[in-house]
Amino acid sequence: MAFMGVIVNGICILLGTLFGLFFTKIPDRIKDTIMHGIGLTVLLIGFSMALTSDRIIVILLSLVTGAIIGEGIDLDEKLNRLGSHIEIKFKKPGKQSRIAEGFVTASLIFVIGAMAVVGALDSGLRGDHGILYTKSIIDGFVALVLTTTMGFGVVFSAVPVILYEGGIALFATQIDQWIPQSILDLFIEDMTSTGGLLIFAIGLNLLKITDIKVANLLPSLVTVGFVLYIYTQVQHVFS
Repeated sequence: MAFMGVIVNGICILLGTLFGLFFTKIPDRIKDTIMHGIGLTVLLIGFSMALTSDRIIVILLSLVTGAIIGEGIDLDEKLNRLGSHIEIKFKKPGKQSRIAEGFVTASLIFVIGAMAVVGALDSGLRGDHGILYTKSIIDGFVALVLTTTMGFGVVFSAVPVILYEGGIALFATQIDQWIPQSILDLFIEDMTSTGGLLIFAIGLNLLKITDIKVANLLPSLVTVGFVLYIYTQVQHVFS
């Protein structure tokens, strides 16, 4: 079953959020320190992923073209508007809520990254769910920790995760008919590196060092494939 890993990933995010709700009453100073720890960890993950590829020009052009597309359709605003809509539906009257922030932050952390893409590709291509099972455990713990500081808005991130990974898994069932394995391997390297920079940006935002509109850079995870194709064709011409 191509979607088994995807389903397990969604369930683990749900369970992590439910367990995290038991710890939402901890003092704010502890929550702040926990959030700093999350931010630093996200920085480390992003930095290590960003070093996967040495094709800097491909990464740069992917981010530039992705930013142009993302700003053109303003993905950040749309994602935050969706989060605000969810918050209005579930917010308790008279109480402060971080439902929108929890949804947006968790969605970006869980969706961006090599494990989501590579795991979904493995599920669709080979029916191997090992990577997604591992990611599910990690996401469950991250959901638990995020919920302690941002509340149950984190649980709604399971929806984009399932749609994103499910779409990749479905596409992967046919991908080997169109894309040679050698090109696919290069794509995974460059996509991982590009995604790593986006995750690094999320870490900076969590630490309140920057306010980067990471969602508006998401199209770069798609444009990296087109940029890589052009790059390999140019290399072939001049080699």
